[in-house]
Formats: sequence, structure tokens, C-alpha cells
Amino acid sequence: MSSRALRRLRGKQRGQEALDFGDVTLDDSPEEQAEAKEEQLDTANVSPPSDSKGSSRKAKKNKAQKNFSNIYELIGDADNEAEKISPDEEAEKPDGSKTSGMGKNDKKDLKKPDQKHEEASTKSLSGDRVKKKKKKKKTKMTSEDGQEAAPDDNIDLLLENLEQSNGLSLQSEDCGGSDKKSVLHVEHRNLNPETELKRYFGARAVLGDQRPRQRNRQFHRSTWMTSPKDSWPRFSRPGISMTFLESKDGIQYFTFEHSRDYQQVQFKFLDAVESMDPNNIVALLQLNPYHIDSLLQLSDVCRIQEDQEMARDLIERALYSFECAFHPLFSLTSGTSRLDYLRPENRAFYLALYKHMMFLEKRGCPRTALEYCKLILSLDPDSDPLCMLLLVDFLTLRSREYHSLLQLHQDWEEHRNLSQLPNFAFSTALCHFHLSQQEDTDPEESDKQRQKADQMLQDALIMFPGVLLPLLDLCTVQADPAVTSHSFFGPKSQLGQPPALAELTALYVGRTFNLWREAAVMLWLEESVKEVLCRVNAKDPLVEDCQNKRKQRYQSAPRNIHRHVLLSEIKEATSSLPLEVTTQPVMGFDPLPPLDSVISYTRPERQHAGASNESTLSLFFRSLLPNFNLQGGPRQEDDTEVARAGQELNQEVNRLMVAMRDMLANIRFQEPPREDNPYRDEEEWD
Repeated sequence: MSSRALRRLRGKQRGQEALDFGDVTLDDSPEEQAEAKEEQLDTANVSPPSDSKGSSRKAKKNKAQKNFSNIYELIGDADNEAEKISPDEEAEKPDGSKTSGMGKNDKKDLKKPDQKHEEASTKSLSGDRVKKKKKKKKTKMTSEDGQEAAPDDNIDLLLENLEQSNGLSLQSEDCGGSDKKSVLHVEHRNLNPETELKRYFGARAVLGDQRPRQRNRQFHRSTWMTSPKDSWPRFSRPGISMTFLESKDGIQYFTFEHSRDYQQVQFKFLDAVESMDPNNIVALLQLNPYHIDSLLQLSDVCRIQEDQEMARDLIERALYSFECAFHPLFSLTSGTSRLDYLRPENRAFYLALYKHMMFLEKRGCPRTALEYCKLILSLDPDSDPLCMLLLVDFLTLRSREYHSLLQLHQDWEEHRNLSQLPNFAFSTALCHFHLSQQEDTDPEESDKQRQKADQMLQDALIMFPGVLLPLLDLCTVQADPAVTSHSFFGPKSQLGQPPALAELTALYVGRTFNLWREAAVMLWLEESVKEVLCRVNAKDPLVEDCQNKRKQRYQSAPRNIHRHVLLSEIKEATSSLPLEVTTQPVMGFDPLPPLDSVISYTRPERQHAGASNESTLSLFFRSLLPNFNLQGGPRQEDDTEVARAGQELNQEVNRLMVAMRDMLANIRFQEPPREDNPYRDEEEWD
């Protein structure tokens, strides 16, 4: 905590600190002034002519100090006479005499020899006044029990009382668990990837010789998530603002809002998306460089074209625009600020955070990515719209924060059933194994962690047997024939999985298979698999119980899991999505919107071009070129039935063109047969 915050909590204002009497002098008597003048004359006669100017300056400085000291003296006398401090107020004041005394000693050592004589003359006059103030400062803080309390402890008590009175406690029933602050607590310094890169490579390797140029330097607003770049367009309010909705049980609810101008830009963006031409989005961004959805959509286009630097820069620009629109009460680190995903204005913030987190993970900053993961989870921990619980274990293992993951599993297991997710069942066991392998742990503690890891991994394999063979396949490890031929781990177990469980299994295996490639981890997995086969052959009752649970549960996955799989872009998981998800169009700026969305404004109806008078050739060219219009301009629709028939015809022609493209792409020309003649020239034509 800064000194300014401490001063505010203690009830002090600027300028109330103890005065340093080493620099302040009192008015001397006429005799002492005459002696001082004689000493100055003596020093002037002894010193060379070059020092005469310096002595006159010192004399002027002493006179100025004496004049100022009179002002402070009058103020001090008025304060001493008017102020009457009660014993309770004296008890609440911290002990500041030691620090002031240290400051005096340090300044005395740095004084010049010619100033020591003046201090000795004024020391006797100001002694009484200093002693009175020291007596007031040396009163110690005592608690109700009569014990001494440090200033920091008193500040903590004050903060707790303020939180209880205002209802801003960090613990709530929404996230569950009494240690929610330790689980979802976000630190500002960990949101900066340079902090993690400096820890790995050092500050010199990360920053180099970067020095801010003073000339033509743009002053930007200080932000936590991203730092603005000089290459960005000049920032102006894009029309996004954050509104405080309500406060309930210590939780603050906020929402983003769009202005009228921003809504018009949003309508133009939707038209650009429907045109299927990225150049229209680029043109829109040139006029509105901080439009959020355009930045997100163009970032996906750049990422597909393997321009990772530009894609990441666009996401950072979107986050900067969001952070400049934050409400003063909105906090990134407290874990008590909520944003409803049902509102379309808030979804872009979720998606920008998620995409930025994935760029950080690919950049090699898993600790920073974990901080953003916790931030997204804290915005709506009940609904978890992006299903961050399927990702937090992977980032925790990557950043080696094993105790954090175990704490999360312990706090949320009771009300979220995290052990029913394959990623938590296997990742918690892997955490205990890594803790048992650490060198600084005691042998007894290491044995306990290893036994717990063995037990949890065996339970996970019994509950989710379909994870083993795909995991070994991606790790390029050939399984033992006794395992592949067994009915429990064989292909039958994978085919008999419910669709939701197959989706979760494919997601976990495709994301975390690199964590299981270590030799020690693979040996541990082999031992556990052999033990599980023995338990299956012995007809352990847990095996049948888990089989019944798999049949009853995991029949259909919720919409947020499908949304997470689409955003993850893991091939093994996207191939297991149901048809109702894969057949509908998915937009990068709003993938799988909630069915019960809260719409604040609607898009006006567009006047479509008439298709009744268009020929088949016109529809054919339009299927190839979406912007093609043979008529030269839009026509009004008079008859709805004719328009509907034209749209159906257009769809049929589009399907026909797609089939023709596929057929032309799959055509393979067979080479003419040639005799096997080794002496024949290959370039000779038959």
C-alpha cells in the first residue's frame, strides 16, 4: 500500500507530517545576530575573494529561513493553543517519533560545517517545543485488551469494518467456498505479460534499450490489461460506456451500453459481414478504428492468414477501448464485479479476453493467461458462459500452480461436482504427482502425495476409460496388447460413450496430451493402468457404479460447452460436435449466442433486392460473386410469394454450385499407361 493511502487511512492530510527543525531556525536575539555577523566577517576575511559571493548568498538564505521560521512558529503556536487532543485521539495516533528522529540524524550528517554553529545556538530555544511534540507522538496504540497493535494491523481492522458496513465482502454464495478470494483473486501485475517474461529472461532481454522518446510523445490513459502503442490510431470515444445496474449481497452488476452513433456503426458492420468480403470490414475500421466487433472479426481473418502479430494487435486495441470505458466502481481484481453474458454488448468483452488469453498462452506466458482465465471466470462464475472450468486446469498445470488448482477443486467440488469433468479428474491427480516429485518436500509428505495421486488416477481411469487410448495415440506411445484387447479399455469403451462425454474426452485429450509425454508421468500412468485392470478383473464394485453413472449422465452437453469447443478450435473436439451445432452458421464475433438473449436494440429491416425477374444466369453469377447485380440496382418487392420463390431458387443454385465446385476439386486425371522400358526417355510422348 502506498504512503498516500496509508496517510488517508490514518486520517492525515498532506502537510500534517512532523516538521523537521533541523532546517527551521528561530529568531535570534540582537546579541546573537551581532556575533553571527562578526563570524561572517571573519570568514570573509579568511576566505579567498571567490568565496565572497557564496557567503553573501548563504547570509541571504539564512535570513529567508528565519523569516519562514517565524511563519511556522506562529502556525505552531496557534495550533498548540487551539488544539486540545483527547486521550482517545492520542491513542489512535501512530508512533512517528522514530522516523522523524532518523530523518534528523541523517540530515545532521549531511550539513556543512558552517551551519552547525547556528544549529547549536537554536537548539536550546527549540528544545522545549520539540519535547512537547515528541511526547504527543510517542503515545502508543493500544487495543481493547490492553495489548499493543501495529499500524498495519489497525489499518486491516479498519478495512474489514468498512467492508462489513458497505457489504463489499469478497466472499459470497454465488461462487461458493469460504476461500473464494484466494481462488479467483486476480493481481494487476500478473495481467502484464512482461512481468512473466522478465521472470524468465530478465528485464534487459525483454525491454532492451527501449527508452521513451520525450519528443512527440503521446500521453495515453494508464491501463492494466494492455499498453497503448504509438502505431495505433488516435483514440477517441467510440461510443461504448459502462453502467452500474445494482449491488446485491456485496456483488456489483454492470453492463456495457452502445450510443446511437455506435449502433449505426454496428449495423454497418453486420452488413459488411453479410457481404463475405473482409475489405468491407477494413474500410469500416478506417473510419471507426476502435469498433469492437470489427476488430474481433478482422483478428480472426488475420489469424487464418497466419498474420499472428496483426491479429494480436487488433485484440489488444479492443481491450484498450473496453478498459477506457470502465465504470469507476468496476474492479478487475476484487472478484465481485459481474457482467451478464445474455446482453450482446457484454459478449464482446468476454470474447476479447478469451482471444487475448489464448494469444498469451501461445506466446509462452501461461501464468499471465491463467490470470485472464480467472478474470473471465469471475465475471459470471455461476453461468460460466465460456466454460472456463474446462481450461483453468490446463493453464494451472502449465504455470505449475499446483496448490491453486487443488484449492479450487476443494472449494468448488461440493456445489459444482468438478470431479465429474474428465479434465479435473485427471489434472488433480497429475497435480499430486508433481507435488510428490518436488525435491524440497519431506519424504513422508512425498509418499502421501504419491499415494493420493495413485488413488485419484485409478478412480479417473475407472470413471473415464475412453481417455486412455486416444491419449496414448497422441503421445505416440504404443499401448500394451493386454490393454488394447481388454474390453474395458478397448475400442468398445470409446464407441459406447455418450455424446457429451465423448466431446469432453476429446477436448481434454487434444489440449493436454503434451503434459503426459514426460517419461516419469508415462511410467506412473502405466503402473496405474495395470492396477485398474486388476481391479476390473476382480469385479470392484466401483467399476459397475461408474458405468451406471456414465449411462445416466452426459447425454447432452449444455450450450456453453459447445461454445467453448468452437472457440478452442481443437480438431479432436470439433469433430465430435452434434449436428445442430455444426449445421448452423457460427460468427466469430458472437459464436452460439444464448437462446434467451436480452436485446437492448434491434437492427432495422433491410430492403432486399428482388429476385423474381432475375434469370438463372444472373443467379449463377451471384453465387460466384456475392456483389454481382445484373439489374444495376435494387428493386422493391411487391409480391412476397414471388420473392420467396426467388430466394428458394437462389438457394438451389447455390447448392448446385457448391456441388460443382466439389466435383471439380475431386477430379483426378489418370496418366496414360506406359511400358516399363528403362531405356525410354521420360519426356518422349506416347
